[in-house]
Amino acid sequence: MTNEIYVERNGYIATLVLNRPDKRNSLSRDMFQSILDHLEDLRKDSSIKVLIVRGINEVAFSSGADINEFLDIRYAADNAKAYNDLALKAIDAVYKFPHPTIAMIQGLAIGGGLELANACDFRLATPKSKLGITAANIGIVYNLESTKRLMNIVGVAKAKEILYTANIFTAEEGKNIGLVTALHEPEDIEKETLQFANHLLTKSSVANAGIKKIIQAIIDGDNEESDELAQIILDSFSSDDYNEGIQAFLHKRTPIFNK
Repeated sequence: MTNEIYVERNGYIATLVLNRPDKRNSLSRDMFQSILDHLEDLRKDSSIKVLIVRGINEVAFSSGADINEFLDIRYAADNAKAYNDLALKAIDAVYKFPHPTIAMIQGLAIGGGLELANACDFRLATPKSKLGITAANIGIVYNLESTKRLMNIVGVAKAKEILYTANIFTAEEGKNIGLVTALHEPEDIEKETLQFANHLLTKSSVANAGIKKIIQAIIDGDNEESDELAQIILDSFSSDDYNEGIQAFLHKRTPIFNK
């Protein structure tokens, strides 16, 4: 059986591929578990500094959770809780991945698919991409963590509109409200995503990993630096990246950071 989730490595970039094209990359329980397992491996790989998440082809990033499982393992409340806990854990693992993450959205990003994309730092899409969260169409209350993430991206009013109406909207509309970071033509999206990932690699991974932790702490409601965050900031001043950045500035050259 073809792996429905697999990872490609390209130097310092890892790509998590959703590979269920016959189901428009709808996410099953096994796929959520596979996402968790792959991300655990990638977290331990010190050579990986950027993560891309994408669908296998131009049809869909992901059309959402596998509806067939709603009638099977998600029908009863107890079963639904176990399923939802696993799905949320997988989405949270993407959100808390220690380095920059990019969702490359081709085609559909609906429901759990958009939830997965929203867990990434950046969302690149094509004009043909369609986005939406359709929980209100099937009587599901959208979970708190992902609702908060959506609100942090688009604001309260737009989050209500997206969730209450369950409308499907265009990537252009998504870009206008800040949900989509950038739009690229379908024939350019892979090249542009890789180019953006490589641009991030020219910056300090020490700085970006720390900045990501700071931003997430603010999103999570912190108003003061914890001891852990204060130490991360302090440690950056004794890092090789800091020394290289200062030397490059003084000598008016482009810094070359260790990976």
